[in-house]
Amino acid sequence: MTLFPTGHATHPQWPMACGLVLAQLRAQMALPGHAAAPTLGLLYITDHYASEARAILEYLQAELPGVTDWTGTVGIGVCAGNAEYIDEPALSVMLCDLPADQYRVFSGVAPLSAGRGFAPHTALIHADAQTPDVAELIAEMAERTATGYLFGGLAASRGDVVQFAASGHGNAPGQGAAGGVFSGGLSGVAFGEGVALVSRVTQGAQPIAPEREVTAADGNVLLTLDGEPALDLMLDALQVSLNAPREALDAVRRTLVGLSSPGDQGVHRTGNFGADVIVRHIIGVDPGRQGVAIAEHPRVGQRAAFCQRDRQAARADLMRICAEIREELEPEEILDAAALHEAPSPHASRRIRGAIYVSCAGRGGPHFGAPGAELQTVRQALGDVPLVGFFAGGEIARHHLYGYTGVLTVFVDGE
Repeated sequence: MTLFPTGHATHPQWPMACGLVLAQLRAQMALPGHAAAPTLGLLYITDHYASEARAILEYLQAELPGVTDWTGTVGIGVCAGNAEYIDEPALSVMLCDLPADQYRVFSGVAPLSAGRGFAPHTALIHADAQTPDVAELIAEMAERTATGYLFGGLAASRGDVVQFAASGHGNAPGQGAAGGVFSGGLSGVAFGEGVALVSRVTQGAQPIAPEREVTAADGNVLLTLDGEPALDLMLDALQVSLNAPREALDAVRRTLVGLSSPGDQGVHRTGNFGADVIVRHIIGVDPGRQGVAIAEHPRVGQRAAFCQRDRQAARADLMRICAEIREELEPEEILDAAALHEAPSPHASRRIRGAIYVSCAGRGGPHFGAPGAELQTVRQALGDVPLVGFFAGGEIARHHLYGYTGVLTVFVDGE
C-alpha cells in the first residue's frame, strides 16, 4: 500500500503558499511507502485565492507534470491533516496514485459517461450552488454511477466561485483536455469499481422528539405530524410556550427538523439519524394554522423529527462515523478488542491511503469548541492518515444535498 502525498499552507501571496505545498509533496513522494508517481491531484483553495485560481492550477501543473489530472474547488476554508484554514488565504493538495483506467475527470466540457472501457462506480462531486436545479442535477449524476454513491460538496466563496477540472491523456481517451478552471454546473472525478473507498455522513444533530409521519403540509409549512398540530408537538418537545415568547424564540432558534422518505434510513434504534435524513432549519411558525415553517418543502408521507445541534452532539456523531469506518476496515480487530473489554487502537489507518473531508462552512472552529477541533477528532479516531478537504456551502453524499453536515471518505487498500 502507498500513501497519498499531501501538502497545505497559508500565505498572503499564493506563489509562496504553492512553493511550501510543493516542498511537502516532493518530500513525501521521495519517502518509502508514499506514492512516487501519482497522476490525480485534488486541489482545494480558500476564497482569498479564488481570483488567482487559474494561475494556481497552471503553476502546479507546470511544477508537477506527472500529475496529468486535477479536480477541486473553492471553499470558505480548507483542511489538511488535523489543521483547518478558515477565512485566510490557503490551499490544500492531495496527489492520488490510482490506475489510469479507474478514474475519469469530468466537467461541463467533458460530461461523465460510461463507455470506452470505463464504468463509473462512485464519484467525487463539486458543484456551484447557483446552478439551477442543482439538487436534481446531483440526483441525476448519482444515477450515472453503478452504486448511486456520490460524495463532495458545493463551492463556497465570497468572490469567484470556481471549480478545477483538468484532464490529461491518461484517463479519458477520446475526450482530450477537459479544461482547467470552471464556473457553474458540476465537475469532479468518477471512480471505477477498482477504487476501494468507504464514506460516511455525520449530521451532528440529535433527535429530541419521536419521528412522526407528515400528514399535512402546505408549501414549506409542516401542518400536522401523525395527525397532530406540528407547532404543538414542537413546543411540547422543547418544553416552552408561546406565552413566553422570548424563551420560546431562543429554543426554536436552536431547533431543526430531520426529514426522511419512506424506505429511507430515518432515526436508528441508537437514537442517531440515518444517512438519508435531510436536516433543515426552522424559519418560522404559523400560530394560526399551528404549523412550523422550514427551509424545505416537506411532502405528505415523509417522516420528520425535531432535533438540535450542539458541540457535544456534533463531536459524538463525528466519532460515531469514524468508528463505523474503522469497524468496516478492521472488523475482526474491533470485535477482539470488545471481547477483551479494551479500546481498539486505530490500526485501521494501515489500510487508509488517503481521506477527503467535506464539512459545512458553519461547522468549523467554534462549532466544535476550538480551531482545528473537528479535524483533530478525525485524526484521533483514524490515526495520522493523509487528509484534505474544504468547508462547503452544502455537502453531497449519495444522491442527497445536505447542510451543516460532514462527509468523510477514505481511500483504502483493496487487498
